[in-house]
Amino acid sequence: MKKFVLGLQHLLAAFGATILVPLLVGIDPKLALFSAGVGTLIFHICTKMKVPVFLGSSFAFVAPLITVFTQTGDYAYAAGGSVVAGALYLVFAMIVKIVGVEKISKLFPPHIVGTMIIIIGMTLAPTAVSMASENWIIALVALSTALLISTLTKGFVSNLSVIIGMSVGYIVASLMGEVDFSILKAGSVFAVPEFVIPKYRLDAILIIAPVVLATFMEHIGDITTNGSVVGKDFVKDPGLHRTLIGDGLATMFAGLMGSVPNTTYSENTGVLAITKNYDPRTLRIAAVLAIAFSFFNKAGLFLQTIPHAVIGGVSFILFGMIASIGVKTLANSKVNFDNPKVLMIIAVMLTIGLGGVKITIGNFEMAGVALSSLVGISLNLILPDELLKKADKKVKVSDKKEYIEIK
Repeated sequence: MKKFVLGLQHLLAAFGATILVPLLVGIDPKLALFSAGVGTLIFHICTKMKVPVFLGSSFAFVAPLITVFTQTGDYAYAAGGSVVAGALYLVFAMIVKIVGVEKISKLFPPHIVGTMIIIIGMTLAPTAVSMASENWIIALVALSTALLISTLTKGFVSNLSVIIGMSVGYIVASLMGEVDFSILKAGSVFAVPEFVIPKYRLDAILIIAPVVLATFMEHIGDITTNGSVVGKDFVKDPGLHRTLIGDGLATMFAGLMGSVPNTTYSENTGVLAITKNYDPRTLRIAAVLAIAFSFFNKAGLFLQTIPHAVIGGVSFILFGMIASIGVKTLANSKVNFDNPKVLMIIAVMLTIGLGGVKITIGNFEMAGVALSSLVGISLNLILPDELLKKADKKVKVSDKKEYIEIK
């Protein structure tokens, strides 16, 4: 029963975003729940059941999916493009396997990894604020309840801080008349998701597939963040190539079902950070629940009645915890902030990642953690290491204080 409740908590954390993407694109949200659940199980099998990750609908593909759907009038072509996009993950996985994880890891020193994690958390922050602003009273009730449960209780109850916060927020929202129960009357008890057989057109593929170049960087950031929270290096074990295969096959499966592409969810990494429960089985329970809810229509409809303000309130903690892990990574890795090269890279990455900088070529767009990571890696390779060596020369003076001498 304990693991069931913990799994439900993970599903609740991912539910809003998972169904929002298909609603934006214009397809059945039950289909996204189904493909997210199966995709998560596929990912866990590919990663030897070691990585506590939940895969939900990817926002990165929203614009190109809508473009293809609008141009063709048939979402099947967008689904076909998603299948090809997933296949590209397998190509990246093969490259990583051939090149070697050691060489890949060298591209991500602690000052880049820590900054990436901070950017992931902070780019999600506006979403939390936007949802909470729909009703600040409800949001604050959910937030304060989660905070109190997390800090004043221990053991299993403390692990349920998110779901308890959401439950109390939901009750208060109901008493305030902010819950639309009419949704529950509209649908049948059980319903089969509206599956779509994918179709393939070169122009549709060329619009959707290139997005993988950006999501590849996001994948590395998410897996690195997840590992930092859990205290394990998932890039090495089970290996980045395995996580890429899992993500790719999950996205291919989603496309074959006619759903939207999947991606690893930072929301669930936030839950891991709060609860300190890193058991991957809880994520697999969440996956099974997602599959069940995709057919148990009333359960899915009930989850849709949860006000955005409730989700926004607990997300203050979820997303903030991710950014905090980034700061912790920088501190624990003893990053030398006296090094001008390190400072410049962190500064540029933060500005690009949080400042809204975008690169757009046709329907391809790179921004946020993907663009900032690419720039950070490039600067780390281009800027001379002599900056580091000179900055590390510390000269002691008579009053025993230290200063940095750059010759």
